[in-house]
Amino acid sequence: MPKINVYLPDELAEAVKEAGVPVSAVCQRALEQAVRRVTAIRETALSDLDDADLAVRLPHFTARTRAALKLGIEQAQAAEAPAVGSGHLLGGLLTEGGNLALHVLRAVEIEPDRVGRELARQPLTEAGVAADASQRFSGPASNALELAVTEATAFGHNYVGCEHLLLGLIAEPDGTAGQVLRSLGAELRLTRRAVAAALAGYVHLRAQTPQAADSGTTETAAALAAAVRQELQPIVRRIERLEERAGVVTES
Repeated sequence: MPKINVYLPDELAEAVKEAGVPVSAVCQRALEQAVRRVTAIRETALSDLDDADLAVRLPHFTARTRAALKLGIEQAQAAEAPAVGSGHLLGGLLTEGGNLALHVLRAVEIEPDRVGRELARQPLTEAGVAADASQRFSGPASNALELAVTEATAFGHNYVGCEHLLLGLIAEPDGTAGQVLRSLGAELRLTRRAVAAALAGYVHLRAQTPQAADSGTTETAAALAAAVRQELQPIVRRIERLEERAGVVTES
């Protein structure tokens, strides 16, 4: 039977040992589920897919996430692309315009408009598509969607939001979207922390002013960005201290 190495953070590895979790069985089960989801995503023909079909095929994706996916599919179709790539998915997030992923990008000082400009310079054709007449998700796009599910599960969420999709796109190593986002400074751990802070800030805002939290206003974006930056400050200070010890000089 083939062997696959699984690398874990030190704290998680110790916790797994102490709890006596059957690692092989758990990993096999998780991988089986992931393979089924990725296969289903890759085999989905997108040419005539409507909102109802998306809701059936991706039941745990929120309405806003499905709207972003639909916009990405429409962009790929308009460009007569052979497949819907990760760049199209990122373009759908940007076009949707009011999702939490965009607030997270702003909070880590990456302007969505800048992402859009950089994305427009890149070829959006990606590998991993069967040669037939039906348009499908590319390999990287399929993997990013699966990683989005994984990120949602790691947060303990029973839904997949645009913020999870953003993390999936950053984590996917081969797609255009991840390459663009990482080139602009979207580091996965930091962005994941920003998502956690943004979700906490969103819950607080919704409790205080329900209408404002759903409005996507400039005030809401500013409040979320402030909450995220406050959460990220300890990490930033830690990085600065490490750079000082290493003798790294940053430009002001």
